[in-house]
Amino acid sequence: MALLSAPAVAQDVDTTGAAASDGGDIIFVTGSRIARPETDNAAPVVSITAQNIEQSGLTNITELLTQTPSLFNSEDNFDAAGSQARFGGAGVNLLNLRNLGAKRTLVLVDGRRHVAGAPGEAAVDINTIPTALVERIDVLTGGVSPIYGADGVSGVVNFVMKDDFEGLDFRAQQGISDFGDAESTFVSATVGRQVHGGRGNIALSYEFRRDERVAFGDRPNGRFDALLLVRNPDDQPDDPNIPDNIPLPFIGWADSAPGGALVIDSSFAAVFRGDGQVYNPGTSLPGSGFRSAGTANTDDTPVASYQGDLQAQTEHHSLNFFSHYDVTPTVRFFAEGKYVDTQTFTISQPSFDFFTFVSNDNPLIPQNVRDAVDAIAAIDAANAGDDDYEPIGFGGVLFNRDNFDLGTRGEFVDREVFRTVFGIDGDLTDNAQFELSYTFGQNNTKYTSLNYRIADRYFAALDAVDEGQFLNGTPNGNIVCRVSIDGSGIVDSGNFSYGEAPQTFAPQDCVPLNVFGEGVASQASLDFINADLQNRFTITQYVVNGFVTGDFGHLFELPGGAIGYAFGAEYREERSKSLFDPISKQVADFDPDTGVMADLALLADERGAFNVYEAFGEINIPLLADMPLAHLLEVSASARVSDYSISGYADSWAVSGIYAPIEDVRFRGSYSKSTRAPNITELFAPRTGTFSFIEDPCDPNNIDNGTEFRVANCRALIEGLGADFDDYDYESEIDSSASLPGFNSGNTNLAQERATTWTAGVVVSPSFIPNLYLSFDWFDIELNEAINTTSLTRLAEFCVDSPNLDNVFCPLVDRAQGTGYVESFQLAPVNVAFFETSGADFTVNYSTRLGAGSALSFRGTVGYLDKLNFLPANGGTVNDDRGESGAPKWNGNADLTWSNDNWSINYGLQYIGRQSRYANDVIAGNPDIAAPEYIYFNERFIHDARIQYNTAGERFGVYAGVNNFTNELPPLGSINAPTGWLGRYFYAGLRIRTDALSF
Repeated sequence: MALLSAPAVAQDVDTTGAAASDGGDIIFVTGSRIARPETDNAAPVVSITAQNIEQSGLTNITELLTQTPSLFNSEDNFDAAGSQARFGGAGVNLLNLRNLGAKRTLVLVDGRRHVAGAPGEAAVDINTIPTALVERIDVLTGGVSPIYGADGVSGVVNFVMKDDFEGLDFRAQQGISDFGDAESTFVSATVGRQVHGGRGNIALSYEFRRDERVAFGDRPNGRFDALLLVRNPDDQPDDPNIPDNIPLPFIGWADSAPGGALVIDSSFAAVFRGDGQVYNPGTSLPGSGFRSAGTANTDDTPVASYQGDLQAQTEHHSLNFFSHYDVTPTVRFFAEGKYVDTQTFTISQPSFDFFTFVSNDNPLIPQNVRDAVDAIAAIDAANAGDDDYEPIGFGGVLFNRDNFDLGTRGEFVDREVFRTVFGIDGDLTDNAQFELSYTFGQNNTKYTSLNYRIADRYFAALDAVDEGQFLNGTPNGNIVCRVSIDGSGIVDSGNFSYGEAPQTFAPQDCVPLNVFGEGVASQASLDFINADLQNRFTITQYVVNGFVTGDFGHLFELPGGAIGYAFGAEYREERSKSLFDPISKQVADFDPDTGVMADLALLADERGAFNVYEAFGEINIPLLADMPLAHLLEVSASARVSDYSISGYADSWAVSGIYAPIEDVRFRGSYSKSTRAPNITELFAPRTGTFSFIEDPCDPNNIDNGTEFRVANCRALIEGLGADFDDYDYESEIDSSASLPGFNSGNTNLAQERATTWTAGVVVSPSFIPNLYLSFDWFDIELNEAINTTSLTRLAEFCVDSPNLDNVFCPLVDRAQGTGYVESFQLAPVNVAFFETSGADFTVNYSTRLGAGSALSFRGTVGYLDKLNFLPANGGTVNDDRGESGAPKWNGNADLTWSNDNWSINYGLQYIGRQSRYANDVIAGNPDIAAPEYIYFNERFIHDARIQYNTAGERFGVYAGVNNFTNELPPLGSINAPTGWLGRYFYAGLRIRTDALSF
C-alpha cells in the first residue's frame, strides 16, 4: 500500500515539489522542458501521488481529484450518469480546473497529449488513464500554453506514469456503500523485468474496474416523500415578508401521471386517470415549473423518480505496455501502447406528453371518459347559437403522461481507446539532450440511445379507431390505426402531422398504441414506436514532437549556475467525426407553440479537423546562488508560436522567477499570456434542431430575480410585441407546458481565446523544523474573448438583464407577436467578453520519525476563491459566481498518518465551505427567495479512515477502510450538493509485490 518510510495520505497535496524527493534530482518538472531540481519550480504545482490514490480507497481518479480545491467542480460519476450526462457521454469523467471548464483544462500523460474523450473537444476522459500505473498527478495553474500548446488556459493536469517497472504488483479491492449499493470492484496486475543486462525494460499491465448503477430513488432525497424546495403556494403574488420557496414533500409533475392524466374540457385540469378512474391531483404550485404538492396517494408523477441514475454502470478493461531500450550508451528507444475498452449503461428520463390530443372515436379511451366527452360535446352543441358562448370541449381528450412503461430512455456506450507512443531520446553532448516522439491516439465510441421514440410512428399509433365503425358505422372490435385504413391522420395544433411525407413507416405496418392506463401497451406497439439508435463517433489524434534541452555550462556559467534552455517544434492533427442513426436525422414538421416533438432530436452528422504547426522555446537564467541574501535567484521565460489551419496565427509567452534570500524561504511568481483555439464542435457543429424548457425571466414569478434592468426591459419587450405586460403570465399558459423547439450550430467565425495569468507565492521550509513545508500561492486568471454557448433560459435572461435591449442576445430569442411568448431560439458559441477568477492555495506538509520504526505525517491544503466572474458580452452584466454551488469560497482537506514496520493508519478530513443554492444575482434581487436557513448549503466536514497491515518486506498487505464514516449526506432539496450522494462507503483489499521476476 504505502511506502512506510514515507507515509502517504488520502489527499496528499504538495506545492513545494520537494516532499516526495530530496530536492536534488535533476528531472523534467511539470511546466518545463528544462531539466532542473524538483524544488526549482516557479509555478505552484499540486501533486497527488500513487500512495495518495491508493490510500483514498477510491478507484476512480476523478472522484479523488475533486477533493483538490482547484479541481472541485470536475465532471465526476454523477455528471456522467442519467439525465446529467452529455449526449453519448455516459461514464465520461472530465477535469475542470479553476471552474473555467473542461475544454480549458489541458490533460497530459508524461507531458504528452492524449486523445480526447468527448467528440469535437480536447477534454480527456480520465477513465482511460490506468489508476494502478500512475506515479503522481501534477496540477499546475495557468501559463502552460508556451510549453505544451493550446487548450490549457486554466492550466494543466499532468499524469506521470510509472517507468522502469520490475517485478510483480497485484492489487484487488471490493467496496460497497452503507446503503448496500454502488458496489465497486477493482483488480490490477503489472509485471515487468529488465532485459539484456539492464539495457532495457519491458512492462505489461492489466486493470479491471467495475462500478454498479445507482438510481435517484436509492437515496433519501431522491424519494417521493423527500422534502424539496418549491414555490410557496401561500406567497402568490410575492410578499417580501414571506419566503418564496419552502420545503414540501410529495412533489410531483402537476396533472401528469405514469398511466396518464386526462383533460376533457377547457379548464385544462386532469379529471380522469388514464384507466378511467377519478384523478387525484396534488396542489398546483405556480412558479415551480409545473410542479405540485400532494400526499403519498397523489396521482401526479413523482419528481424524484424522473431523473434516472446517480451513477452509471461502468466496466473498464485497460491493457498497457511500456518498454525502453538503450540502443547505444547515449541513445534510448522507447515505446508505449494502450488499449482501453469501456462499457457503460445508464437510465435517463422517460419520454413525456403534455396535452397530447386523442380523438373521441378512439375505442381505447375508457368508456366512461368517452361518455363524459360526449356530454361536453352535447353542451357545446346546445349553445352553438350563442355568440357569447365559448366551447369547452375538444372532441376528444388531452392527455399528460410520463411514459415509464413505454420504454425509459437510456444509453449503452461501448468505447475503445487506442494510444501508442514511439520515440528516441538521449544525449547530443555532455550538456545537451534530445527527444523525438510520435503519438497516435484514437477513440472509437459506439453508443446506443435506448427507447428513442419515433415521432411520426408514435402519433400514428395513438390515432386508433374501430375499423368497422370507421368504414360503415358498425363497430367490429378490430382496432387499427386510422392511417392504415386510408392513409389519413388527425392534423391539429397538438399533434404531429404523421400522415404527410416524409414518414418512417408503411401505413399498413402501424400498430395501435394504448396509453390509457399503466403498462397496458402491447409489446408489438412498443416495438413499432421505439427504436434503439446506433450512433458512433471517432476521434483521432496525431502528434509529432521534438525538442533539445541542455545548458551552456561548457561555455560559461553565471554566479547562480549554468543557463538552461529548451527549444523544439511540434505538429499536431486532430480529427473528429460523429455519425448519427438515420432515424434521428429525419426532418419533420413540428408545432412551434407546443413543441410536441420534444422526443425527436433533429441531428446531423458532424465532421471536422484541423492541424497546427508550432515552434517553442524556453530559457532558465540562474542569476545568483549560495550568496548572502541570495541563496537562489533565477528567472525563466518561454514562448510559443502557432499556425492553426482553422484560426490562423497564435502566440503565447510566460516569464517567471524564484528568489530565496535564505535557504528556508523561497518567493516565486509567474506572468503569462496563453491562448486556446476554438475546438472542432465550436467551429463545425451543423445547424441541428434541439428542444429546451425555459423559465421566462419576464414571468411574474421571475421578474424580481434579475438585475435592475429586467422589469423595464421586459415591459418594453412584451409591449413592443403588442401584448399587455401587466397581464403577462407565461407559466400559466398551455404554450409553456412543453419544451420549445430551437436550433444549435457551430460558428466558423470564432476567434481564439486569450488568457492572462499571474501567480505569486512563498514556500517556507524552516531548517530548525526538519520536514516541514508551508506554502502560500495566489493565482489570477483573466480570460478574454472566451467562447461560450449558453442555455435558453440564460439567453433570455441575458437579453433582459442587460442595460438595454440593444444587445447580441435578444435577436436569438424569438417571441410571438401579440403574446410575447417565447416560441423559438438559436444557440451558438460566441466570443463573449471575459471570465475572471482569482484565489489562493495554502498548504502544509510535515513528517517526523517517532522511533522504533514508526513515523507520523500530516499534510493539508486549503483553497480560497476570491472571485469567479463571467461577463456574457460587452455592455452586459457581470455574473458573480463565487460561492455558488460548485464554487465554494473555501474548501480543503487534511490527513494524518501513523505507520510502523507493519501497520499504517490514516485519518482524512475534507472540508467543503458554504455554497448558495441560488445564483448570487437572484439572491441579491430577491432576498426572500427562501428562508435564511435554506438559501445556503452549510459547510460540511467529511471524515475517512483506513488501516493496513503489511508483512515484513511489504510483499503482502491487506487493508480496509471507510470513507465518509459519519455518513454526511446532502441536505433537503439537494441530491448531490454539497457532500455528494454516495454516503458512507466501505472497502477492503489486498496487495502483493515482488521485486523481480525470473522466467
